[in-house]
Amino acid sequence: MPPAQFSHIDLRCPLFIPGNRRDMLGKAGRYSPSAYIPDMEDSVPTANKEEARAITGEALPYLFELGKAVVPRVNSLETGLTEGDLEAVVGRHIVGISIGKVRSAGDIALVDGMLSELEVDRGIKVGTVGILPWLERASAIVNAFEICNASERVRWVAFGAEDYSADMGISRAVDVEGGNMGTVDEYGEASLLYARSTVAVAARAADVQALDTPYVKFRDPDGLRSEAGLARRLGYSGKFAIHPAQVEVIEEIFSPTDAEIERARRVLEVARVAELEGRGSVSLDGEMVDAPVVARARNVLARANIDLDD
Repeated sequence: MPPAQFSHIDLRCPLFIPGNRRDMLGKAGRYSPSAYIPDMEDSVPTANKEEARAITGEALPYLFELGKAVVPRVNSLETGLTEGDLEAVVGRHIVGISIGKVRSAGDIALVDGMLSELEVDRGIKVGTVGILPWLERASAIVNAFEICNASERVRWVAFGAEDYSADMGISRAVDVEGGNMGTVDEYGEASLLYARSTVAVAARAADVQALDTPYVKFRDPDGLRSEAGLARRLGYSGKFAIHPAQVEVIEEIFSPTDAEIERARRVLEVARVAELEGRGSVSLDGEMVDAPVVARARNVLARANIDLDD
């Protein structure tokens, strides 16, 4: 079982903030995402990596006091910067770290070892800091379940469409404005469907939360709504925001509606009555209610943070 410190943390809508932007980090309290992701990786130019490391480390106590989960994104193992980034952020102010371009379970083992050494050095219980790996390479998609299951620290996993597309040598719709890149009905870009689905299934199999790639057109709420809806249908529990304006839409899409909650309650009630009467199934509004339907109803109420005993 995952350590209690982070097993319950819902990262439904984490907000990226560039780690080299002291001004933007200082305004984080104006927004209400599920978590803050001070980013030392892709949103920071190479020349500013050291600066971002220092600024992010200084900002962590402030972010922590805002009452949201803090999960800094460190640079990938292939950059040689990971260890220094971890030294700058590991401590009581974070619930986990995010790391990109993970390729295998072996990468997770390396990061796990680094975290354990730092936790011991800083008097923190080993296993306290979680890992949020980004699956954004072809090798990562092939190894998705092994990565998700590589360590008890892995409680969330992210699909990264931008780097995945680059690794595969394919373009995205955003690269060819007005062009036909191929879609699968309501399931978005055909080139991403397999990888996106694989990450969601692997995460579920390993009992971790799957978070969908950011939607890069931050001034396009309709496009964001569509892509977030796709991610939810595929089994994702959340999606990253790269702009504060995206938070409300993402929270709405990944939160059950009043109608969904009401139906879930009705399903559980008729199932309870059926059980008392010794029946394995019952009908509701012309639909058979059996064990899978009850399980889905429980999932809806759990996403809404409603106690099933209420």
